[in-house]
Amino acid sequence: MTALAGQRLDVRGEFPVLEREGLAYLDSAATSQKPLAVIEAMDDLLRHHNASIHRGVYPLAVEATDRFEGARERAAAWLGSTVKETVFTKNATEAINLVAQSWGRANLRAGDLVVLTQMEHHSSIVPWQLACQAAGAELAFVPIDEQGELVLGALDSLLERGPKLVGVVHVSNVLGTVNPVEEIARRAHAAGAMVIVDGTQAVPQVPVDLRAIDADFYVWTAHKAYGPTGLGILHGRRELLEAMPPFLGGGHMISSVDWHESRWAELPAKFEAGTSPIAEAVGMGAAVEWIQQLGIERIRAHEAELVAYALERLANMPGVRVFGPPAAERRGAVISFAVDGVHPHDVAEILGRGGVCVRAGHHCAQPLMRVLGVPATTRASFAAHTTREEVDQLVAGLERVREVFA
Repeated sequence: MTALAGQRLDVRGEFPVLEREGLAYLDSAATSQKPLAVIEAMDDLLRHHNASIHRGVYPLAVEATDRFEGARERAAAWLGSTVKETVFTKNATEAINLVAQSWGRANLRAGDLVVLTQMEHHSSIVPWQLACQAAGAELAFVPIDEQGELVLGALDSLLERGPKLVGVVHVSNVLGTVNPVEEIARRAHAAGAMVIVDGTQAVPQVPVDLRAIDADFYVWTAHKAYGPTGLGILHGRRELLEAMPPFLGGGHMISSVDWHESRWAELPAKFEAGTSPIAEAVGMGAAVEWIQQLGIERIRAHEAELVAYALERLANMPGVRVFGPPAAERRGAVISFAVDGVHPHDVAEILGRGGVCVRAGHHCAQPLMRVLGVPATTRASFAAHTTREEVDQLVAGLERVREVFA
């Protein structure tokens, strides 16, 4: 893995799917492409070490277990968590539901307040809607300003009401805004609130130190961080996880079962009912190792340079409106925009004809779309393998869009 001039990276050759001629994959916020290191790690497990984990004592099962738990250890150490506090789920959505249903069921009461932000993904909004409806609690939202950043003064006003929990996205999947989660967690804790952070977009893009952030819960997903689908990760404070009731019941999450009651396994098994996503965990571990070898700081610098370049080029295009912070250093590798007089789906379809892969729609953030005053946007999102030439390909495609709808 080598760096080009400045902070640019040259890793495109490590992604087999990118060998397709003319392909500009600018949809990494939806799902990342997978480097060979991840593909080969999963292939090796399935070819040479496949077995059910944890209970088998024969060598094959021990090998599979070691690789599975080794991936957990790697993920926990990378972000500053511990093995006991690192729970595997189906995806980030399930991780948030786990907290909302388990912690929420045990702690939310009628009249309590849960505070979220206007830039949350549906995966952060809907679980807390359900939890609040069940408990008779209230939901409130921190607004955003004209540049797509949180109004922290409004957060302080809501904190004066003594909320039970504050939920915030680390990096917006629409606006690209990098939120000051460490400061938000500090303010929320001072007001007596628990804090959950959605780090789905942050983990593959920016350095994350869970000890510094000091949230009570932090969730992310493997498939947006160069790993496979089917695996989410919840990092939670050990004392909270130990006090929370199980989210799902079944095999593996128990220490013993009788006819009328059961006793739970120790963390993190208590929240991992059923057969685990073994190959997916191994792939996630390989993805973490790949990111570590490349360097998350280098990825951040590379993507920030691309975002600055893309913002400059889009700013010179008449009729293109970009949403989110104007400065690249205040946003992640996501740019959502609208083209005057053209529906976002038409923009994406025409770009797709030229090999440019972008996302169009509400991006699972319908309330935010209402705040922005649009039904949908077109979104381009970058990764470690993205190049300036692909940004140029995007801009050229947008010129064709304007010609078609002139």
